[in-house]
Amino acid sequence: MYLIFRCDCGRVLYAKKGVATRKCVCGKTLKVKSRRIFKKVATREEASLAVQQMQDEIYGNTDFQRASDL
Repeated sequence: MYLIFRCDCGRVLYAKKGVATRKCVCGKTLKVKSRRIFKKVATREEASLAVQQMQDEIYGNTDFQRASDL
C-alpha cells in the first residue's frame, strides 16, 4: 500500500506504507507518520498516477509528456 501526501512546499509525494521518512525534491525530509494522508492506493503505478492527477488539480494542466513527444 502507498500513501499520498503533500510537502510544505506544495509538491504531492507518495511513500510506501511503513516508511518512516521521505525526502522531497525541495530538500526537506518529511516524517510520513505526521503528514496528512490524502489517498491510499495499492500499487506504485496507481500512486504515480494519483500524484500526477493531484498535481494537475493544484497547478493546472501540467501535461505530463514524454520527451520524445515534444
